[in-house]
Parts: sequence; C-alpha cells; structure tokens
Amino acid sequence: MSDQREGRLPERLLGMPEFIQACKGHDFAAVFSLVKSRAGIYPAQIARLCELTPSRVGEIMDRRRRLTQLAVIERIADGLRIPGGMLRLATRPWETSQRPAAPRRNASSTVLTGTSAEQLALDDEARAFRRQLDAARSADSDLADLFASQVDMIRRLDRRLGAEPLLPQLRSQIEQMEGLLSHTTAPGGREPIAAALTQAATLAGWQALDLGRYRESWQLHEHARSAAQQSQSVALLAHATAQQAYVLLDLGRPAAAVEQVQHARALAAGRTPALLDAWLHAAEAEAHAAAGNADACRRSLDAAERSRPADPTDPTLPFLFLAGAHLDRWRGNCLATLGADEALRDLTLALGAMDGFNRAEAGVRCDLAVVLMRRGEIDEARRQALRAQDLATDTHSLRQRRRIERVLQHV
Repeated sequence: MSDQREGRLPERLLGMPEFIQACKGHDFAAVFSLVKSRAGIYPAQIARLCELTPSRVGEIMDRRRRLTQLAVIERIADGLRIPGGMLRLATRPWETSQRPAAPRRNASSTVLTGTSAEQLALDDEARAFRRQLDAARSADSDLADLFASQVDMIRRLDRRLGAEPLLPQLRSQIEQMEGLLSHTTAPGGREPIAAALTQAATLAGWQALDLGRYRESWQLHEHARSAAQQSQSVALLAHATAQQAYVLLDLGRPAAAVEQVQHARALAAGRTPALLDAWLHAAEAEAHAAAGNADACRRSLDAAERSRPADPTDPTLPFLFLAGAHLDRWRGNCLATLGADEALRDLTLALGAMDGFNRAEAGVRCDLAVVLMRRGEIDEARRQALRAQDLATDTHSLRQRRRIERVLQHV
C-alpha cells in the first residue's frame, strides 16, 4: 500500500516551509490544499482518514469553517500522520511506537544491513526531531497568552461543572505545553510558556484532589513547581507550593500542611503581590485550624485581612478569589473547624455571594451545617447538608461529598 493510500505524507511535503507554517498556524485550509496538491490525497479521502464528513472538509478548504477543537486536530494529526509537534500537540503515540523502516534492496537485490539500516533509522529520527524543534519555535508570549486564556476558561467552567469533565482536556493541554517547553529554542519563549504551564498544572492538581486522586494531585503540583521555577515567577512558585499543602490536609497531616504553607510564605518573602500574601495567610489559617492551633489560626486570618488590597483582583493572578465574600467564606470555614459559633455570621454573608461558584457553595453549606448542628438546630443543619450534597454531586466533587456524608451521619 502506498504512503498516500495510508494517509502518510511524503517527507518532502512535511519539510516544505509553507506546510510547516500552515500547521503551526492551524491553517487547515492551507494544510488540506497542500495535502491534495502535493500528496494526491483528495478531500473525500482526507475526510475518511480524519473521521470528518466530506462537507466539513469542503467548508474548511473554502475557509467557511475554522477548526479549534483539540480532539479534531488530534484526529487530523493521526489520520494524516502529521507529527504532533508540527501542530503544537504532544508527541503522538504512533510517533514513538513506529519501528524503523524496512531494509531496502540495492540494484543487485542485496539487503542493506548493519550500518546502512541503522543510518536510515537515525535519519528518520533526525528529521522527526527537526520537525519538533521547528514546531516549538512557535512558543512565544502570544502562544502563552492563548494557552493561559484556555486554562482560565477551564477554571471558569470548573467552578460550575466540577473537575471530572474538564481534567482530561487540561491534561492534554499540559502535555502540549510540556512538549513545546522541552523543545523550544526561541529567545524569550521559555518563561511565558512555563508560566502558562504552571497555571495549568496547579489547576489540574486541584481538580485531581477534588476527585480524590491524591497521588496524581501531588505529582501535578510537583510539575507546577518545576515549571514555576523555569518561569522565574516567585508568585507562581509560592502559590503552587502552598496549594500542594491541601493534599497533606486531606490525608490527615495538618502539621505537615502548616510547614508546607509556611515554606511557601518564606519563598514569597515580600516579593509577591499583596493579593497573594493575603491568600497565603488565609491558607496558613486553614492549616492551623485543621491542626487545632486556634490562636495561630486567628492571627493568620487577621494577617490575611490586613494584607488584602483594596482592589482584591489582580490580572496577573487570575486564579485567586478573595473579593468580599470569598475571604468571609474562608474565615467561616476556619472558625467552623475550630468549633466557634461566630463562624455563622461569616458563612451566612458568604452564602449570598456564591452565585456561579457551585463547589464553593457546597463547602459553605457544609460548614453551615456543622455550626448549626453544634447549636442544636438540627432540621436547618440537615437542610443545608442536603443542599450541599446536591451541589457536590452536580460538580462531581468527591472531596466535598466525603465531608458532607460525615455531617449527614449526625443530623
């Protein structure tokens, strides 16, 4: 079977500057046109190989439709055997599993063996690696901004839908960014990609934790910390380090969690925005509350309030939410953990501002149920816990469901 019938593109096409540029820019109208004119693979065959409809291929070639869905781009890479790096994707499975080409015969029908066969395999590997390096030259601040915007969109969806439907997509983006980061030679391209990768891995680590996947969460935070160091951002490194402490909290190691957050604060050491300083103090307060350190918890809560800027939003820290009710929610959680009835005020104030933060609302209602149960208001405690259970189920939050189930056993 010929390379064209298999959908495998000739090396001369893969090496053409205009084809490389079309792949880099996800210009699939140009990609398909070149595949047709230079490889003899016509639209109907492109559709079959890439699991698209012929009409959709026609719309793409006529520039009446653009492709942005990651899953479709991956199908095109696999169907036409375009190396992942050329399309700003992670290395495709078939790239790493391909065996060296079958040995050729010379004019005398003598099989090439030994050094000749090895050289052929090395030449193929070199060409593939050169393509990855060429594709990685697209790693610049503009591409990093695009990745960061995709991560932010997943973050917004995560608040409403929860982690389960979104984590696979985020993992795929992390693989793409890691592939670019490990191959880029573009001046100034490494730091912005590393910063976007840090945000993606930190969010994925939180999602894995919410789904009860502790080992995966820990490893994702390790990836985030490594990427943060490459990004040369103290703020991103401190945030990823502190958030990793929540794995320790959920595993019943509050003392270790306190040490982890304190280490993150030492990393920050006055070199980060005030908003992150406030967040780090609040995270330390939560760890102290879990450890039963009431006085230290209250001191950290006061420090968080003092550190919080008048405008608690920072475009460089889109993953931090400390506006109004969000710090009230955090304080209420800490005080509820310590068994303080004054938590009721903070939690009630926070509840009215949780619109769109479904998983966070589940946590607030669970904390309310704990406080109400201690006050003897069993019926209202049960009502809050049941509503929290519905929200946790809607967002697939195993972490919240476990907390709520423990509360429901007592109301």
